[in-house]
Amino acid sequence: MVTAGVGGFEDPPAQVLADAAAAFGLLASPARLHIMWALGQGECDVTSLAERVGGALPAVSQHLTKLKLAGLVRARREGRRQVYFVDDPDMVTVMRLMVGQLTDRAEHAPTRRSRGLGA
Repeated sequence: MVTAGVGGFEDPPAQVLADAAAAFGLLASPARLHIMWALGQGECDVTSLAERVGGALPAVSQHLTKLKLAGLVRARREGRRQVYFVDDPDMVTVMRLMVGQLTDRAEHAPTRRSRGLGA
């Protein structure tokens, strides 16, 4: 059930909010966000991902398993290796938007020194 909200926007159903919270919860890990960021730029195997994100192979593999179970990434077999890719292009858009906004904010934020916080 969608309920009336403020400013003409309707509130989404509770299940949609729960699903969004679960997806954001998975991406709250910097390692998983980095993996999703990398996969958003193209498919990759676990070894290449581990090298790119600077993680241990078993840890990256575990992160990929969680992302796969959540339906955020999929894998296909290519010979003896699994190649991973983002299953939902809209998720890539959301990540790029958020990271882009935070990057812009960080680049335009006053430095600690100019705010009087550093010596």
